[in-house]
Amino acid sequence: MTLVNKYINLFCDMKFKITLEYAGTNYSGWQMQKGIKTVQGTIIDTVKKVFTGTQGISKFVDFQGSGRTDKGVHAIGQAAHLECETMLAPYILKMKINDLLPSDINILDIKKVNAKFHCRHDAKSREYIYRISTRRTAFEKKYVWWVKDNLDVNKMMNASELLIGMHDFVSFCDKESEIKSTKVLVNDINIHRDNHIIKIHFTASHFLWKMVRRIAGCLVEVGKENMNTDDITEFLNSKSKVPAEFTAPPSGLFLYKVNYRN
Repeated sequence: MTLVNKYINLFCDMKFKITLEYAGTNYSGWQMQKGIKTVQGTIIDTVKKVFTGTQGISKFVDFQGSGRTDKGVHAIGQAAHLECETMLAPYILKMKINDLLPSDINILDIKKVNAKFHCRHDAKSREYIYRISTRRTAFEKKYVWWVKDNLDVNKMMNASELLIGMHDFVSFCDKESEIKSTKVLVNDINIHRDNHIIKIHFTASHFLWKMVRRIAGCLVEVGKENMNTDDITEFLNSKSKVPAEFTAPPSGLFLYKVNYRN
């Protein structure tokens, strides 16, 4: 290997932080699965196509997301990192990837980061938004949960306050046996109504599988007056299968933002 080639290789090893959005309706979740259409798998295939067309100056290494989203769940600000060997500038890479991606996935930003950066391990907190429509909608069916009953938003807000802080959310998650701990620090839950749309904004250190959808489902039951704050307290204090019965559909759920320390 010549000195020139060593110099080129030294500066071709790159790690990029990627911010992206996607509509999850047509995908079986984020995580790549053999023979199944997923968001991560689609992006990896696209990046490999881009690098194949760069005449040997780029090589794919790895692509990871900050967390998994379930089938049908969307993202406004998913974060990921791409490891590769390339001399392409970030804005060129973004343009080339977006040109080949399907219309329901879009790269918002690409930045060079330190080689030690990890999009999942370095995340400080994550934010999700759940959208509920109180009326039938012609345009947003894929992006809301239509609840026909009248909802008391004030009661939903009162119940949500009980969930803030460090709690054991075993009653609100699925497959708890596969994770080390079901304790989660919930920083904030904000509920806002704008005409026919009710938004539940969650911020927490991390989220368990189906946790947001089950909390949203229970808060809706509180809004319908089928549950109350005593029920929410009971779910937090002891393991219950009841929240699983009210798991909200994935259509209304969005990964809103991933926050990092730096």
